[in-house]
Amino acid sequence: MPSAVAPFYGSAVPAKMKICKFKGRLPHDWDSIHPGMAKQLRMNCQMPSRPADTGQTLDLPPGYTLVPLREHGDAFVHGCAIASDAGAGALVWVRRYDLVEFAVVLEPDEPLLSARRAFFAGMNAAADAIAAHCPPEREVSFDWPDAILFDGGLLGGARLGWPTDCAEDEVPAWLVFGIMLRAADMAHVEEVQAAAGVSLLSEGFEMVDTDAIIGSFARHLMSAFDLWNERGFETVARDYLARLPSRKAGERRRIDLSGDLLITPPTGSGPPERASLVDALAKAAWYDTQARGPKLG
Repeated sequence: MPSAVAPFYGSAVPAKMKICKFKGRLPHDWDSIHPGMAKQLRMNCQMPSRPADTGQTLDLPPGYTLVPLREHGDAFVHGCAIASDAGAGALVWVRRYDLVEFAVVLEPDEPLLSARRAFFAGMNAAADAIAAHCPPEREVSFDWPDAILFDGGLLGGARLGWPTDCAEDEVPAWLVFGIMLRAADMAHVEEVQAAAGVSLLSEGFEMVDTDAIIGSFARHLMSAFDLWNERGFETVARDYLARLPSRKAGERRRIDLSGDLLITPPTGSGPPERASLVDALAKAAWYDTQARGPKLG
């Protein structure tokens, strides 16, 4: 399963990303999963996941298959556990009041090295979905590479998993891109601590918007891959970089074939500074492992 599940968060996929193609494989191939995730995946699979309310659903476009989980579930972990069976287009959704949490299975047609760039298409889709439902004149931005900010406050972030036994020059059998956003402030969190982060409801979103964001994401993700196919990855990179604040005026930035961020100083002298995508994803700086949610600062 998660090859880069070591980084555990981040990027993946190619210009020819399949969202709705099904590929049957043996379920729960634990030996191919990153050791750090195997225990979590086993625990997740021991707890049967089923809809908490069969009357509640999401408005997803054709090509997606909804996999709902109860509140205790982990969308990303469960997505990695079922990816080989469920195939592209499976969208795992955890029904929680305090979080908007979901993960989608993808099947790339490019080697892992370049497929990781699909992360940026997923980030763009998430930002576009939030922007479509947020109050006017509010800003959705990124912190390299996987944190999602709303008006400068940490709202959530993205994760990515792929088969550990997949070499950089091999096409991964599947990828799982997960999103987690803080929907509501937690009642047990102290006021001073909560002020360091933001939530959708505290920023003026309506409760109905939290579920609508997922359907909107699904549509924007399809559009992002269509744009990639038609105009190349540069258009995806441009949209991502437009939401990534510059450190210095005049610097030039680009995302290379491996998904690394290259920054050339305003003077243009010397080699560009390289920020590794894989290394940054491994840190998952936005994620609180103990609270299993976005950090509050």
